[in-house]
Amino acid sequence: MAQPVKASQAADQGVGVYIYGLVPEDVEVSPDARGVGDEPGQVRVVRHGEIAALVSDISPDRPLGTPDDLLRHQGLLDATAAEVPVLPLRFGAVMTSVEAVVDELLTPHHDEFLAALNEMEGRAEYVVKGRYVEQALLREILDEVPEVARLREEIQGLPEEATRDARIQLGELIEKSVAAKREADTETLLEDLTSVFVFAVIRDPSHEQDAVHLALLVDVDRQDDLTQVVNEFAERWAGRVEIRLLGPLAPYDFVMTRAPGDG
Repeated sequence: MAQPVKASQAADQGVGVYIYGLVPEDVEVSPDARGVGDEPGQVRVVRHGEIAALVSDISPDRPLGTPDDLLRHQGLLDATAAEVPVLPLRFGAVMTSVEAVVDELLTPHHDEFLAALNEMEGRAEYVVKGRYVEQALLREILDEVPEVARLREEIQGLPEEATRDARIQLGELIEKSVAAKREADTETLLEDLTSVFVFAVIRDPSHEQDAVHLALLVDVDRQDDLTQVVNEFAERWAGRVEIRLLGPLAPYDFVMTRAPGDG
């Protein structure tokens, strides 16, 4: 089975076909679609049977892996997911030629990819992110955990070196309290969203003050219902949690396809 190569390896071979994801074969690419290449209009479709791959050429001497590359990779997939089902490939998948894409990726996995695309038909990923308002969070914890209030008062006005142990204990108590609140708030939101999503993934917090971080697979015709629930929580948690809804996105948390040999 042909191995996908990184751009630096492709440079040595004078080749490089970057693969974004898999789509139905009847997909057409906008002429101004822009991927990790330097110019718009480089993204094209490689078809086989009832499926296809979104690809673009990688210049042999072009390094790959900048934040801008990642944003373009995700941007193309998310724009595609808003219109048609898509199976995203991991960022950085490069194969040696269009023939390799067909022979080593599309052909041997045609039926598997087609079934997954059919399952994703009419669905997309949405992300709900909520972050605690720092002062509101602290007030809650001080009211609910007397030991936090006691330790905070104990160390006020004293040198840091003289209160090291108390500060460590205080930090641990606050961290534990935030984790408990995050778990409870996440479960509350999930319960109200149960009728809306098909699948849900609880993501790890990306910030110490994260309240909720959910990836949801949702039928796109239920987007208004999803938005309504999120807006209701935004009102309920006003001044306590700042919440936002992102999507539609490619289903990164539910389908992440690997190119041949991608470890």
